[in-house]
Amino acid sequence: MDQETITIRLTRDQAFVLSDWLYQVMFQSDDLEGIVHDRAVWSPIYAISGTLDKTLSEIFMPGYDPRLEAAKERLCDCSGRGPKSGCAMVNDEGQVTKERAVQLVEGLLSSEQQESPWLPEAAVCDVREHALGWLVTWQSVEYIRSRDLEKMLVGHGPYLVDRQDGSIHHIPVTTYRGVDWEQLYLQQVRGARPPGPLIAAVRAFVQSDGTIAAMRHLRKQAPLLTPQQAKAYVMALREGAEPPEELATSLTRKREICPPLPIETLSAPAQ
Repeated sequence: MDQETITIRLTRDQAFVLSDWLYQVMFQSDDLEGIVHDRAVWSPIYAISGTLDKTLSEIFMPGYDPRLEAAKERLCDCSGRGPKSGCAMVNDEGQVTKERAVQLVEGLLSSEQQESPWLPEAAVCDVREHALGWLVTWQSVEYIRSRDLEKMLVGHGPYLVDRQDGSIHHIPVTTYRGVDWEQLYLQQVRGARPPGPLIAAVRAFVQSDGTIAAMRHLRKQAPLLTPQQAKAYVMALREGAEPPEELATSLTRKREICPPLPIETLSAPAQ
């Protein structure tokens, strides 16, 4: 009898969907005999099911149902049958849903694994909502499955899936833990103007002590400003406007000794 083994290659999406189907047939519906009449086929079915259960971390992770629907949808897209309606891509306000965020990050992790097969296989392990989008944490599959600390990946921060367009951004762990990363994100990614560090104080001097006193205070706090620049800064505030950006930030902001690591954009807005 030939006992030579063979190898079957499946993508993680294929394995995940197949594992769920086998579980439904074998343990939930108890209808394996009704579906597969030839009992000889049961042996390979049980072998495949057992291998999937031991290999797939997805079946033990939170958010099982939305991740399963996302995997089914990706497979339908690849097969040309079109997406299913079970996993909404955006909500009623046109913002990216949690399910879509997980799908996008899992797709990115899969692409990175294919491009660099020597890297540890990774998977999503937690998702938290944030005003800017979805903070997605990922870990090595081996750690998720075994909880062995030696298998844990360290030194990386979470991914932020932008709520507006589905783009993915890596927040370095030191930046995430140590600074106002939300403001940094708004500046670096969305192009928001950083708040001037002296605007509120100088505006208060203008209102309480007048223009000359405000200029003196400003030049004391920002000695690099020339008298003409200080005047332009204060006059803008007196007229209810914002001072020119180069005066409000570059010349009045103190230089950081150890600036935070920048937030890295990993993928463009999702289609």
